[in-house]
Amino acid sequence: MRLFLCEKPSQAKDIAKVLGANRRGDGCWLGPGVTVTWCIGHLLETAPPDAYDARYKRWVLGDLPIVPERWKMLVKPKTASQFKAVKRLLLEASELVIATDADREGEMIARELVEHCRYRGPIQRLWLSALDDASIRKALTALKPGAETFNLYHSALGRSRADWLIGMNMSRLFTLLGRQSGYQGVLPVGRVQTPTLRLVVDRDRSIADFVPVPYWAIEVALQAGDVPFTAQWRAAEDRCDDQGRCLDPEHARQAAAAIGSATQALVVKLRTERMREAPPLPFDLGTLQEICSKKLGLGAQETLDIAQSLYEIHKLITYPRSDCGYLPLSQHGEAPAIIAALGRSDPSLSELLTLVQPQRRSRAWNDGKVGAHHGIIPTAAATDLSRLAGKQRAVYTLVRARYLAQFLPNHEYDRTQAD
Repeated sequence: MRLFLCEKPSQAKDIAKVLGANRRGDGCWLGPGVTVTWCIGHLLETAPPDAYDARYKRWVLGDLPIVPERWKMLVKPKTASQFKAVKRLLLEASELVIATDADREGEMIARELVEHCRYRGPIQRLWLSALDDASIRKALTALKPGAETFNLYHSALGRSRADWLIGMNMSRLFTLLGRQSGYQGVLPVGRVQTPTLRLVVDRDRSIADFVPVPYWAIEVALQAGDVPFTAQWRAAEDRCDDQGRCLDPEHARQAAAAIGSATQALVVKLRTERMREAPPLPFDLGTLQEICSKKLGLGAQETLDIAQSLYEIHKLITYPRSDCGYLPLSQHGEAPAIIAALGRSDPSLSELLTLVQPQRRSRAWNDGKVGAHHGIIPTAAATDLSRLAGKQRAVYTLVRARYLAQFLPNHEYDRTQAD
């Protein structure tokens, strides 16, 4: 039996449908010669210190550092029933296809089960960047050897064990030292949360310590022919700070008086440059969160949740947890189908699409800069967008705009500087 191991029930349902596994089983979908099962995130967790030695239930300085000689994994109680189903299927499988998310955490979710359940059969890897039917079918024809992505498991395992070693040991250390100083609470320390907290504290302190310094500026409304513009006064360098702002009020008053009595301005130097601006890259997750915060007022987690919904539920965008904004050259061939689908799904794009050139290849198409995942782009599964709620529609529109920009001419404009 060929077993597909997915990360989430919804992901398993999508893959099972394409494979023709339509019969529901115990924690799985069944089809001719194929079974599709799923995890619910991590079904296993790293054992706490007292699982290695009962004495670690008490926090004692003399026991630190706690470093397991052989790491233990425990079944999560909340998802124990699904673990039993997956374990049974692994024992029955003659071949395993890992179909968890295509990243190091997805690799770990599957591999830790393979190790814990002692599966020793052949392994292949389904590498998906989108969950629409066409993308699943394409990925099924290009399964990777399991060994090709095994290093991702080691990467995630290293991260997980580093979190455990720092969190368990440093939290106990700081808490016990705090008690010696009279503090009775728990002082949690984390590999990520603690340095992040330091950044926030440093920023808060710099804001609290900030001393405002007044500076003076002069703006003058001028007109060259029929073209009005605003000119900014430049003070002498010895009267300015390192940002070119005038700190001498008397110098500014004298300049304002001189400017106010003048009826004309003399242009000493005029320079005009033709500027060409390439389209911004497709979104990676961090940039998407940044733009959604500025334009839509969304928090980072809310943006991720919406993007995950557009990926998993609506099948409208590719994998959102990407740290890369570039696209593989092989994906360029799918552009005409994606652009056509976008046009069918939203008639308001019709005028814009007359300017789109599907054969155009922007700087975004670069195999050398694509990592495990490419930039976040729309899929060809675009349908009627009226089913999207306000925030979902707004985030999707941003992703779509970045993609379509890759097929538009560069932004060109003249920049003129007059002194």
